[in-house]
Amino acid sequence: MKRRSFLLGSALTAGRLAAAGAPAAALYASRALAQDSTFRIGALCPVTGAGSPYGPGMQKTIVAMAEVINAAGGVNGRQLQVFTEDTQTKPEAAVLAAKKLVEVNKVQAILGTWSSSETMAVLTSVTDPANILHFTVTGAREFSTDDKKDLGWRFTPSSYTYGLAYAQIAAAMGTKRVATMGFNNPSGLAQVAGFTDGWKKAGNSVVGNITYEGNRPSYRSELQTVLANKPDVIVVAGYVPDTTIILREWYQSGVPAKFILPSWGAGDKLVESLGANVVEGVITVGAGTPENSPSAKASDELYRKIMGAPVSSNFYSTMCFDMVNVLALAMQAAGANPTPASIAANIRKVVNPPGQVVFSFAEGRDALKRGAKIKYSGAYSDLNFDENGDDTAALFTWNTYKSGKSELIKNVSLA
Repeated sequence: MKRRSFLLGSALTAGRLAAAGAPAAALYASRALAQDSTFRIGALCPVTGAGSPYGPGMQKTIVAMAEVINAAGGVNGRQLQVFTEDTQTKPEAAVLAAKKLVEVNKVQAILGTWSSSETMAVLTSVTDPANILHFTVTGAREFSTDDKKDLGWRFTPSSYTYGLAYAQIAAAMGTKRVATMGFNNPSGLAQVAGFTDGWKKAGNSVVGNITYEGNRPSYRSELQTVLANKPDVIVVAGYVPDTTIILREWYQSGVPAKFILPSWGAGDKLVESLGANVVEGVITVGAGTPENSPSAKASDELYRKIMGAPVSSNFYSTMCFDMVNVLALAMQAAGANPTPASIAANIRKVVNPPGQVVFSFAEGRDALKRGAKIKYSGAYSDLNFDENGDDTAALFTWNTYKSGKSELIKNVSLA
């Protein structure tokens, strides 16, 4: 996806206007809407790089959800205007793109950063210094502590919490000998720390631990070191490019072992690269969706429309679906001229219980207009933000690969 901006100043996008035969002058005129009538958002997602299996769908979800809200009349008379940029899954590129969004496009909120390195670079270099809202799907623990202004909000469990889930699943498997391989970045290190703490709390010990670097052609040496400890299970906290190499070299070794991976370290690309026989029995842990949630159903319908696939193929898009709804509801609660600070001050008020449970912006807006207190229940999570802006309503999926397909074993809530 090339860099471009989307003006969502009406229920019809510019593309729809063009399809309807509107002259070019009318399209450019629509861009000249008074700034007071719009609220500018930056969709900053990993369209290329390691996050590319997810970034395009995340970005299109943000744009499409803004269209949905604009078609419902906007927020207190304001339309949402979305500008898109690619982080390239690189911190340097992400910072440059974020600066463009803030300094040139004048956005007041940035949504969608993915990896820990890109997210932390954007938070510390751009969004916090500029007093801009920052919604992310990163699991980096530092996001909670380095956000000094209560403008950063995490729409996923932290990487540390994922690690606790790995420990709970490993214990349920009945294994005792577990080793870890962690990507050397905040997310990978936090997953390993969470697993280690949870595993030791249950009275177990880790038989081996290796921290590895990214962008390597081989991990044979690191893998051999881990396998020498004869683990039954290896927790690999990494991304698809490196998990692909690690699993291939493990399979070639012929040494029996099982693997637990984060969902973003697996997926269709892993199966396509390795084949069904290599990934057979590999366990993945992902974010769970509230059962029978109307917002989850709406998110799936939207994703099928814009991407031609079920949203289960990209659960990060459900988080982006929730980001736009939460932003719009907090804007509604903030009143006529919302600022990033006033919006942030209302996020917990429209998300955390108690309150009338709502599943969409339109439903929540109408309740707010009646003077009701609301609690938005999301597509990815029921949502409940703590004092650090972290979602604590964590639900995980325990999945395994069978014949090249990921199958759900069960949903897991942390004990």
